Amino acid sequence: MDIHIDNISGSMLESDLKELFAGFGEISSVKIIKDHYTNTSKGFAFITMPNENEALEAISKLNNYKVGHRVLSVSRAKARTTYRLI
Repeated sequence: MDIHIDNISGSMLESDLKELFAGFGEISSVKIIKDHYTNTSKGFAFITMPNENEALEAISKLNNYKVGHRVLSVSRAKARTTYRLI
């Protein structure tokens, strides 16, 4: 299951997120989204956890979780939509 994490600090690393979520189960991937030009964090990330029950528990426990001075927003990632111009 893909998980969306919003409101992460610019100094947070993928390894920090992996450590935070590792207590809930196996993690397949962690990706902090960065600006293409500046290579700085855009403030959100995606984590993939193969076990849905573990992912749902992580979402439940880590949504509104405080990390430093920020409160994380953690939710099930929405499917990407592809648009086609006619």
